[in-house]
Amino acid sequence: MAGGKLLSEKQSAELATRLSAAYKEAHYYLNFKTPIDLVVAAIISAQTRDETVNRLTPALFAKYKTAKDYANAKPDTLTNDIKSVSFAGNKAKNIISTCKAIAEKYNGKVPDTMEELVELPGIGRKTANTILINAYGKIEGIPVDTWVIKLSYRLGLSLNTNPDKIEVDLKSRIPERLWGKFAYVLKTHGKTLCKDVPICSKCPVNGICPKNGVTKRE
Repeated sequence: MAGGKLLSEKQSAELATRLSAAYKEAHYYLNFKTPIDLVVAAIISAQTRDETVNRLTPALFAKYKTAKDYANAKPDTLTNDIKSVSFAGNKAKNIISTCKAIAEKYNGKVPDTMEELVELPGIGRKTANTILINAYGKIEGIPVDTWVIKLSYRLGLSLNTNPDKIEVDLKSRIPERLWGKFAYVLKTHGKTLCKDVPICSKCPVNGICPKNGVTKRE
């Protein structure tokens, strides 16, 4: 992005440390019990509010418990089961194809490596990172969602727009001990203070943040 200021590595580490301390309770926002639940919830969540996903999934998870259950579902039936979310038909097809691959190639177990996860239909690095962190406790990177893209620029942590490049920037500038929760810290910060009109007067990183792209603030 043009015209932004990039923080130094030292400043980036300080900013990330302060934010993580301010939002200690930040956590992954979708409800799930099993890795396959998480895969399905993550697919459903694209361009859909977290609250909508969490209202829908209890009944869905009670009906479909394994990868094979989803793999054997009829597209029309599964589409109807998730009809309250956007692009339900496409998401149903993605769920079925992904779960077929998990059932056939991995004997129904969601794989636990980045290399295997990104080979699954519809699973990119963001979702793979999400699965590794939240289902398996494996922290190899930082999930880059829309909040991370927006705030990484505003806070001066990355001037890139490509999610993969943003992740590379964040991994090089943020202490590794903070990676696991950092995406959720940023999302919480965005919803709490760093809104469209950010409340900079109450922000824990007000003295460090370059406020890239901010034209109005409180």
